[in-house]
Amino acid sequence: EALVPPEFYTSIKRVVDVIVVLVILPILVVLALIISIAIKLDSRGPILFQQLRTGRYGTPFKLLKFRSMIATEKTEDIRFADKNDKRVTRVGRFLRRLRLDELPQFLNVLKGEMSIIGPRPEQLNFATHFGELIPYYGFRHIVKPGITGWSQVMFGYAATDEQTRTKLAFDFYYIKHMSMWLDFVILAKTIRTIAIGSGAR
Repeated sequence: EALVPPEFYTSIKRVVDVIVVLVILPILVVLALIISIAIKLDSRGPILFQQLRTGRYGTPFKLLKFRSMIATEKTEDIRFADKNDKRVTRVGRFLRRLRLDELPQFLNVLKGEMSIIGPRPEQLNFATHFGELIPYYGFRHIVKPGITGWSQVMFGYAATDEQTRTKLAFDFYYIKHMSMWLDFVILAKTIRTIAIGSGAR
């Protein structure tokens, strides 16, 4: 059976994404100001971190995050983050626990590069590696990547090739069964994950 997302709901998702971001924009702006000050007071370096990720149809885009690691590294997250990664700053550890470092990605959503819900956008080098290693891996790029998603809330962080292979099955499930109900379930599970602070790296 072909892995094809429902075209009608894909169009609806874009409209919903934009409406949701515009509605919560005032809250996002206030949080962004507070977080920006905390990052500058805590460590030297830029407030935002940008990294090329793989978008829909494999098109690269610059993913935005609040910087959560020390700025001595030329790039952040050039490898999988360890559970107790020493590169993470004090403020960064707090941001990661509550997933607040992901907030700038709502700008990616407004630009149409991401959706609020979808497969996690992978780093370009990892996407190339997994594409060569795991059959049909590239099919996950048939939809826009998301800030949160089914694989993130059901499986969590994948730090090995084998874990990525397992996590891919959840991405395929989401693509095949995309619906407003499933998105509501994902949002509920995301809120729960943030509340208990599980899976942060």
